Amino acid sequence: MIKELELINWKSFEKATLHVDPLTVLIGNNASGKSNCLDALLFLNRVSQGIAIFPAIAGDVNLPALRGGVEWVCRKPEKKFQLSVTLGSDNEREDYRYDLTILLNGTKAEVYAEELTLLTYGPRREHPREKMLFQTKQEESSSPGIPTYFSTGTQGRGKRHDLNRANIILSQVETLNVKKEIQEGARRVLSHLQKIFVFDPIPSHMRNYTPLSEKLLADGSNIAGVLAGLETERKKIVEETLTRYLKDLPERDIQRIWTEPVGKFKTDAMLYCEEGWENQPTHEVDARGMSDGTLRYLAIVTALLTREPGSLLVIEEVDNGLHPSRAHFLVDMLKTLGKERNIDVLVTTHNPALLDAAAVVGMVPFITVVHREDATGFSKLTLLEDIDALPKLIASGTLGRLSEWGWLEEALKREAKP
Repeated sequence: MIKELELINWKSFEKATLHVDPLTVLIGNNASGKSNCLDALLFLNRVSQGIAIFPAIAGDVNLPALRGGVEWVCRKPEKKFQLSVTLGSDNEREDYRYDLTILLNGTKAEVYAEELTLLTYGPRREHPREKMLFQTKQEESSSPGIPTYFSTGTQGRGKRHDLNRANIILSQVETLNVKKEIQEGARRVLSHLQKIFVFDPIPSHMRNYTPLSEKLLADGSNIAGVLAGLETERKKIVEETLTRYLKDLPERDIQRIWTEPVGKFKTDAMLYCEEGWENQPTHEVDARGMSDGTLRYLAIVTALLTREPGSLLVIEEVDNGLHPSRAHFLVDMLKTLGKERNIDVLVTTHNPALLDAAAVVGMVPFITVVHREDATGFSKLTLLEDIDALPKLIASGTLGRLSEWGWLEEALKREAKP
């Protein structure tokens, strides 16, 4: 699983580290940099899928551009950005660190530097032992390819391959004759990056009939097709779980959530809900009659129930469309299902009610404040518990109130002054 993401000259960040936990919450004012963090994860996911670096940023006919495109992906006036990811391995005493530096030059975006390092922790070591699995040498390049050296287990730089700059080196390793240790490390890091799912469920896209599907789309538009396409026993369990979690959401009584194939060839599907009021007959409603908040909540639960274990589910404005009185149900669902399915969840929010609900269940250590420095305008990431004045602030109001009043950001600005 991903443990940390370091951002260097990425969008509004000069240098900052995002810590990723089983449930991570990002808070901060508008334009503070929360979305920029999510875009970094989306970029890493795209290039890990084999998408070339330039279209991964600028988009193409089948892919939307990252927010701001190539022009705004680097902190001004820089022309290079670096993303560094620390990830776990099967061995609890080992991690991988993956460093990727991208150079932007007009209409090109290409690898400037890339490294994969194995970190080994010992009981009596203050710092991990580092073993370079591969690294590039930009200064040696006199050809279109970028010189990349792979460890051979002996002293020296290792075995050289000149590789394509337009794609990340990590995605090219499987085609090379290199040590098994390097192949396994590259596969593991690629797998974790490929399991990042930046999810933005759009209720208006969920109301139509959709083809039977295996994987949920980023906008949630094929939720009915994914649920209807599950194997029979798995479908029953998932729909029962959806029903159980949805019962807490609306005022009316929800009896059942289900999907079923429709049409002559049974290749499309629709989402249905059976609902009613006390002492009144129940009636069926399809997705066309469901509220935006209900559909969005259903989509998030569906993502947690259908994504591959080991995934990182990323959701911006996770409580959008949800009544504040239901925030504690949302937090409980994210924690419970994430743990059950071994899926990490990273969300952003502006909702004071959700922050209060998170504080009640002991999530203060997993909340990060994103804010901009007054002097430079750079975005900063600060763990909530690292704010020196937090105990005093908490004595003055709930976490939600402190966020609503802007006191957290004010405390960070005061602590930044010499």
